[in-house]
Amino acid sequence: MNVVCLDLEGVLVPEIWIAFAEATGIEGLKRTTRDEPDYDKLMEFRLGLLREHGLKLADIQAVIAQMDPMPGAKEFLDELRTMAQVIIISDTFSQFARPLMQKLGWPTIFCNELVVADDGEVTGFKMRCKETKLTTVRALHEAGLETIASGDSYNDVQMILYSKAGFFFRTTEALQAEYPDVPAFTEYEELLDAIKGAL
Repeated sequence: MNVVCLDLEGVLVPEIWIAFAEATGIEGLKRTTRDEPDYDKLMEFRLGLLREHGLKLADIQAVIAQMDPMPGAKEFLDELRTMAQVIIISDTFSQFARPLMQKLGWPTIFCNELVVADDGEVTGFKMRCKETKLTTVRALHEAGLETIASGDSYNDVQMILYSKAGFFFRTTEALQAEYPDVPAFTEYEELLDAIKGAL
């Protein structure tokens, strides 16, 4: 049995932190896992900027509420789910994901948790496990499943390489150059065809 494992941001929905950066004018919040391979370092940097500017969880959620999936993403996901089980494996947080999951038709998502104080200040974050994406794919394999994976960033590389088939989607030129053996696509139709071929 095959399970397709997809990244969320950059694949199905726009980057949340970039949208928040544009809404607040804080340039530093545009840094993502495309730029910084060390996720803990990236999140500590983000939390520092939130503290510095007095921004709370509700401020981020207000921006997310105005966001929509990428054009064609829901249709792609709907068709994909007719032919395989799909899990979105994301390093985003449950406090961010819910409204976006509703707009995508409530697919299954594995993600992380923010630590939030009573006054709404984001004080930390809890990852589900170490190397969340690779660990999840390995666990699926141990459960007797095969995986096909797609993502756009450094934190997707391990799950892509460990799966029986893996693809970049709307990734950077730098990542394509670093991993030239991983097929890279920019259109949902191309990605869907590639996944069909691997099933």
